[in-house]
Amino acid sequence: MSKSKSQIHTLISGVMGGLLLAFFSQPLIVAQNNNTITNTSSVDLNIFQALILGLIQGLTEFIPISSTAHLKVIPVALGWGDPGVTFTAIIQLGSIVAVLWYFRQDLKDLSMGILKAVKTKNYQAQEFKIGLGIIIGTIPIIIFGLGLKILVPDLDNSPFRSLTTIAIASIVMAILLGMAEKIGSHQRNFDQLSTKDGILMGLAESLAIIPGVSRSGSTITAGLFMNLERATAARFSFLLGIPAITLAGLVELKDVFEQGLKISYAIPLTVGLISSWIFSYLAIAWLIRFLQKQDTWVFVWYRLIFGIVILVAMGNN
Repeated sequence: MSKSKSQIHTLISGVMGGLLLAFFSQPLIVAQNNNTITNTSSVDLNIFQALILGLIQGLTEFIPISSTAHLKVIPVALGWGDPGVTFTAIIQLGSIVAVLWYFRQDLKDLSMGILKAVKTKNYQAQEFKIGLGIIIGTIPIIIFGLGLKILVPDLDNSPFRSLTTIAIASIVMAILLGMAEKIGSHQRNFDQLSTKDGILMGLAESLAIIPGVSRSGSTITAGLFMNLERATAARFSFLLGIPAITLAGLVELKDVFEQGLKISYAIPLTVGLISSWIFSYLAIAWLIRFLQKQDTWVFVWYRLIFGIVILVAMGNN
């Protein structure tokens, strides 16, 4: 194992050890029947907590380890309580701004290429095929997401978003990512992408409605199964995720404004939003550079340990 990999694994061990300690030292607030966190109403957050939660959102939205899982688990483990839908919905906007800014040139090139392809009726143009793949690939998560919201009342407090679900999803996705790393040839680059790739990755993206799966985790895993280069899989995953992340953020933001905002939330929300934006941008840039030279096994082991830690902690409470 190289020095850099050794350092990363040491860091992960330290993080997971701290999380495990927090779990065992703070009683998890769990319902007896379905293991859902019961304190789902918003709690008052100070500036430091908002900063940390923005950091968590930023780092975990694009690194394939699930932002939903970490934003539900870590605050409770630290004894802060659930930050609530209002806070998480708004700081997610920071991630949206970050990904739009980071890929602004890619989005410009794709848009211009699509317009040119339509104008010249050259539907075999690479930009058109990628753009069409992103559009069609976004449909599944919209359908499943809206369907789940309609069919499952009080979704945020349902067993579907329980700690058990998060733990199992994290472990299953760790196994699938490990399989993709082993099976995939990692040879196809960005210029070899097709509409079919967008559709298949979009189907994988729809699994992200399950807490703990991770949108970036499911799509990068699918990309590796489709023999994409690791960095290409991440880059395409982020581009594919732009419509889904934006739509989800706008829907949640609409619900937030309908429910009303407390004035005392203004400063913590601003801090969390800026923190999310900064760390989302850094996470995107870091992950793409990392995957140009490294494999994804560090995330496989992290997800596996994360899921096991939750299950063990729940068994001891």
